[in-house]
Amino acid sequence: MSLPDYKSPGKQSSAPVQSKSQVVQLNIGGHVFSTTLGTIRKFPNSTLADLFNGSTKRLDSEGRYFVDRDGTHFAYILEYLRTEKVPTDHLQEVHKEALYYDIKPLVKAIEERPQFFGETVGRQQFLARVPNYRENLEVIVRVARAEAIASRYSNIIVCVVRTEDDLARYNDAIDSLGTPKESVVSFGPWKAPASVNDLLDCVKIDIEAKGYKQVSLEEIPTKKLRLTKPSKSAALHIDLCKASNPTDALQYLLSFARKPVEAESVEGVVRILLEHYYKESDNSVRLKIASLLGLLSKTQGFVPDCIVDDAINTLNNEKSHQVLAQLLDTLLIIGTQLPDKIAVIQRLIDVACKHLSSTYFGVRNKCLQLLGCLGTVDKPLSKETDAGPGAQTSPVRDVQSLISDYFQDQDPRVRTAAIKAMACKLLSDDYEQVRSAAVQMVWVLSQLYPESIVPIPSSNEEIRLVDDSFGKICHMVSDGSWVVRVQAAKLLGSMHQVSPHFLEQTLDKKLMSDLRRKRTAHERAKELYASGEFSSGRRWADDAPKEKVDTTGVNLIDSGACGAFVHGLEDEMYEVRIAAVEALCSLAQSSPSFAEKCLDFLVDMFNDEIEEVRLQSIHVLRQISTHITLREDQLDTVLAVLEDSSRDIREALHELLCYTNVSTKECIQLALLELLKNLTKYPTDRNSVWKCLKFLGARHPTLVLPIVPELLSTHPYFDTPEPDMDDPAFLVFNAAKSCPTMPALFSDHTFRHYAYLRDSLSHLVPHLRLPGRKQTASSGLEASGVGSGSLDSAQNFLQDSLIRVSALQNLETPGAQDLLEFTIRDLQRLGELQTELAGSADFCATYLRCQLLLTKALQEKLWTMAVPLCLKQNAKVSTAARQILDETYKLEFLYSGLETQQIATIHNVRLQAKALQLILTARSKRGVDRVIGICEKFLQDVESFQRLFMTELPHFQDSFVEKLLELMPRLTSCKPLDLVKIFQTTLRQSRFIHLKLPEQIHRASATIIEPTGESDNPLRFTSGLVVALDIDATLEHIQDPQTTVKVQVLYPDGQSHIIHPKPGDFRTPGPRRVRLITQVYLSHSAWTEPCQIEVRLLLAYSTSSCKLSVSKPAWNESMDGLPTSESSIEGTIHLSKPVKVFIMPKPARR
Repeated sequence: MSLPDYKSPGKQSSAPVQSKSQVVQLNIGGHVFSTTLGTIRKFPNSTLADLFNGSTKRLDSEGRYFVDRDGTHFAYILEYLRTEKVPTDHLQEVHKEALYYDIKPLVKAIEERPQFFGETVGRQQFLARVPNYRENLEVIVRVARAEAIASRYSNIIVCVVRTEDDLARYNDAIDSLGTPKESVVSFGPWKAPASVNDLLDCVKIDIEAKGYKQVSLEEIPTKKLRLTKPSKSAALHIDLCKASNPTDALQYLLSFARKPVEAESVEGVVRILLEHYYKESDNSVRLKIASLLGLLSKTQGFVPDCIVDDAINTLNNEKSHQVLAQLLDTLLIIGTQLPDKIAVIQRLIDVACKHLSSTYFGVRNKCLQLLGCLGTVDKPLSKETDAGPGAQTSPVRDVQSLISDYFQDQDPRVRTAAIKAMACKLLSDDYEQVRSAAVQMVWVLSQLYPESIVPIPSSNEEIRLVDDSFGKICHMVSDGSWVVRVQAAKLLGSMHQVSPHFLEQTLDKKLMSDLRRKRTAHERAKELYASGEFSSGRRWADDAPKEKVDTTGVNLIDSGACGAFVHGLEDEMYEVRIAAVEALCSLAQSSPSFAEKCLDFLVDMFNDEIEEVRLQSIHVLRQISTHITLREDQLDTVLAVLEDSSRDIREALHELLCYTNVSTKECIQLALLELLKNLTKYPTDRNSVWKCLKFLGARHPTLVLPIVPELLSTHPYFDTPEPDMDDPAFLVFNAAKSCPTMPALFSDHTFRHYAYLRDSLSHLVPHLRLPGRKQTASSGLEASGVGSGSLDSAQNFLQDSLIRVSALQNLETPGAQDLLEFTIRDLQRLGELQTELAGSADFCATYLRCQLLLTKALQEKLWTMAVPLCLKQNAKVSTAARQILDETYKLEFLYSGLETQQIATIHNVRLQAKALQLILTARSKRGVDRVIGICEKFLQDVESFQRLFMTELPHFQDSFVEKLLELMPRLTSCKPLDLVKIFQTTLRQSRFIHLKLPEQIHRASATIIEPTGESDNPLRFTSGLVVALDIDATLEHIQDPQTTVKVQVLYPDGQSHIIHPKPGDFRTPGPRRVRLITQVYLSHSAWTEPCQIEVRLLLAYSTSSCKLSVSKPAWNESMDGLPTSESSIEGTIHLSKPVKVFIMPKPARR
């Protein structure tokens, strides 16, 4: 509809008043759009804006502004007017629309896209240099139309002459075609680098644009594979030249910073950056260039000494303080990369001294950092003048004295930098960051020179430097800033060389006599005589001047530092309390006597109001459990935590009781009583409580013995009723393993209970030698030690098995495959019997299984038959190749502790499997295009192997990958079918690579505790809604479980859901062990009867996150911390056995 006119009382206005925010509707060829008037008039000179500026407006029947043009792509125009976002789709059509509406910025933006750039700048300019190109194109079309009579096509001969020399060979070329026809048209010659094929491609494009189809009859040459690397410096130069303003230049630099640069390209890139630096007047662009210079200097393989002169020259001519500070930071990076260049280091130090007088704090800050990192104590500065505050002509000075001048700088950031450059005594500075840096550097000095003797101020006493530093850092635990207090408490925990009496003083707020130096009477008389004062006259015979002498005046530790840990544990900030608890743990681990003294303080922390503090206190007590024994009153405080509602705290306390010693049998009874209460109140803690009872009984057999009759409800001469098999049995049976006299107290029903529990819960009930009881074969084997043989003999067996296999030179010889199968079987059994070697044995067995599958797949009888006759064999080989690939991913990502050589061996087997798949594809598929793509990808994988494992190639003599690398120059120019033949021959001739085991290999594993899968009661819920399924699992030897562990739910109808647990669902109860407690939400349509779903854990992997620490460009390290996207996950590995759960979705009630 039309825009409303504003009417004044009694008179109509002559012109409508239109607001920019007014909403208007457009009808573009039948497509209706709504927008504001301001959006339409965004570009005043455009045709679209003129539509609303004129007096005459074309409206449709409903009053909307009408434009008689197809509106299919007008939405892109409108989106650009709103957000200035250039479209990425339908660029040709949008470009035409932009030209029609005369929106010049959009036209320019689209023409700068690569598609239009190649069309307008590349192809069209080339065609402009070809003589009579358009006329020849019209001739070709007309002749073809004339000759295509009663036929679907016509043949046209075209002569293409690239240079003047080709004209002489023109007639001979036509005669050699053996046809009476002559060429219809002749293209060329032209002065441009484009080839003949480029011209033919242009002809094809233009003919097909007219609606015809064109097919070239000449043979298509064999495609050659050639991998090239674009020049980084050239690309950067082009981008910077295209920048029309500083904002564009800054965007190009930011984009370039995200791309890696090879070492051989760094110097060229630096020259381009410096050239643009001298031309640029904008400070932000020069600042970014200075930052890039520093990042490029850290590129591995590049020696930055060639850019030192240029960097210093830019520094001398720079006026901006921010850019100057960044250039100094770049010089610092260059200096750290050249530690052996003494002349360069001295030159950089001179530059830092020169700029120390700057008025900008950032410049002084960077200069102090440079002096602290590159300056040496034993070598003075070779300058006659320094640039300290109030620069004066002074003699030669050292670095320490120069930095110390800035301890009193007016800017706290400069004082911080000075302290970081050299340790100082400004622990009482009024600025928090200064005190923090001072504490840090005092600690550094105490670790470097712990035994150095330092004097105590205002006395003649001397103590060790580590003791003096410990006292000063203890004083900082009472600092006014909680950040400094946390830092001081953490540093105290790392000072293990401090004297015991200093350590014990941190637990008492009163100064101990050991740390108080009393003066002798002779020393007091001597001090009295030396004072030289007159008598006070207040006392008779007060001839000598006597001051009131404080005998406690000389203290070896500051009184404010007494009871540092007491202050820390009572701090109002829970971060300080946690830091103090962790520091106590670290010191107690290295000092058993200190562990006993701090036990009461740690037990008191179990009553803290913050759950995180309580949990950390339990973990700390667990770590020092080997040095302590809990008294009954302490155990009472500890067991009170079992009432806590937090499952993490209860399970951590169970873990603590497993490894803690108690003093009396009353403690055992108390612990058992509280654990049974815990089990009654929280049934989900069943497994944790049973495990706690197992270890509690195993650690205290002598304390359990007196209370066995009470625990088992037995009597010496009365026949008591048979009790239920309850939880105290776990405690008693584990205690009986180390107490031979205990089984004599068992009754008959106790033996029957033991037999049942031993079979059903063998991981909780140990094997016992019971009097008068027959031992089964399995128990006898375990008791004799044959089944669990010694670790040394098992390791020898593993090594002997690998040596026996390594003697095989050719796996196709008779008996070689049988030996492999027997070795795989033995290694699998060894992993079951010896848990310490399970990872190594499984790893070797899986690797040998891959070699066995590969050998069987390469048997000669499978490759001598014709392709149509061996479809079944091809299917078997394809399955074997797929299985080998899966096994290699398990070998790489399911095992930890692998070295570079093992990872390279796995990649070699993976390349063999990929080559086998390529051969099968070439044999079974028709068409060269598909084979070409696979060949290109395979050759890239080979080059990637060479780049990653360059140092390991000497270990791969006569292997498959070594033969490929030798043939690499030939492979890049081979036809695809020849390439496949080479792969097949190389596969059969490659040598078996022997596996060398590292010191320790661990296999990642997971066990689902809940749900158990034993319940027949279905989990009922209404269809369409969700129900929560609790998952409790234990993970072992898994790296980065928060991002790699997934939960898979498989429904009976084949649907599969993968759930990503939250990071907070993962707990770390011990080293290399992770606990996953999460909830999985299930939902489905209604079922007629209950069915089982399968729940299992998966390990996600990605080849881009290989375990091998591949060296990346150092200047691009800032991008490494970004989280990996889900699209980078390439596959998953089954991590646990599936657990089946009954569920029953019910239909919703109407």
